[in-house]
Amino acid sequence: MIEQLNYTTTPTYNLPPSIEHIQLPQTFIELSQSTMKNIKSRYLQPNQAHLNKPPTNNIADATPIMKIQQPSTIKTIPLEPTTNEKPVIAVDVSSIHIGETQTGELCAIRGAIVWKQKNRYKYQRIGPFPFHITEQNKKEIHKLFKNSHFEFSETPNTINMQARMGNLLERMLQLSISCSAYSTIILWDGSMTAGMLDCPVDEMSRLLETARNRLSTVLAFSKNTNLRFSGHKLTDYAKKAVPPCLLQIGNFPAVQGSVLLLGDIYVAKLTRGVCAFRLDIDKKVPKEQGIEAVQCLLGSDLLVQSYPETLRLAHIYSTFTATEVIGIQRFIAHQYSLKIVTRPNVRRMLFGPFGKGGEAKQ
Repeated sequence: MIEQLNYTTTPTYNLPPSIEHIQLPQTFIELSQSTMKNIKSRYLQPNQAHLNKPPTNNIADATPIMKIQQPSTIKTIPLEPTTNEKPVIAVDVSSIHIGETQTGELCAIRGAIVWKQKNRYKYQRIGPFPFHITEQNKKEIHKLFKNSHFEFSETPNTINMQARMGNLLERMLQLSISCSAYSTIILWDGSMTAGMLDCPVDEMSRLLETARNRLSTVLAFSKNTNLRFSGHKLTDYAKKAVPPCLLQIGNFPAVQGSVLLLGDIYVAKLTRGVCAFRLDIDKKVPKEQGIEAVQCLLGSDLLVQSYPETLRLAHIYSTFTATEVIGIQRFIAHQYSLKIVTRPNVRRMLFGPFGKGGEAKQ
């Protein structure tokens, strides 16, 4: 929590020398402190479902289905692991709803950076950052974001603010890594699709350009995608592929309405198993260099079910456990003299055993 964290950059960061001076996002710290400082409530109603929520809706899933009808445009690219080992760095962010007060919503957001070099995995957790979001301070939050390079297109409601702030922290960490790492493979969780509500084209382009200027290559893995090819889900085409390989999908339009694809889209089947993933590689990186980066990943990182271990660990270390959520709830209640109460479940009262699902908020 805020009082327990050392917010200055210290030598204890488990990061490679090239990025050991990554700064914590000061804007984010100040935002957390300012929202928590003025809690005016007598009670805290804990969230009954301790479910981690992604920082934003998956951009790939939100992309309209693109209708492409020529199966002949699928090209299989066999891969060979290279002996030219490179550092691999991954970043992920999780957010969770902590509970409600009389005036607003409490949430917590945490990021994790994981890197591998010379057969060792190390990590750094950023957070958790607690936030108290109210109708009164959401405009202040929006204004603070507007003064940074990560701007909302509109002021969201309090329910959606958690997702927006998680997305903001993720972009901040991605930018910090792009600015600090050199000749590194950088892994993102998600896609390189821009033009959506929380992913402006200029912002995403700046992240990729910064990495390119420092000779790093960004690889974006999507666990889920709604992109379809000839009516079939994109990753279905890897079922009969012999790993390690990439399937290059041709004829994807670069623009679909307001959505812009900043990466070349592949299906990655990097190990034996049932899993395959959508993989985006920066369009402005020469194709040969992008393929070489994937082959370097094969030789530099452990992969299980075609998924990089650094990215898997980043997800694990950013995710909140039920015990951590209870600890955060108790800390906030003690720190701000809040009484923990349980609100009756209206659905259960009305429908008994048929009253399943969470309470919908309007």
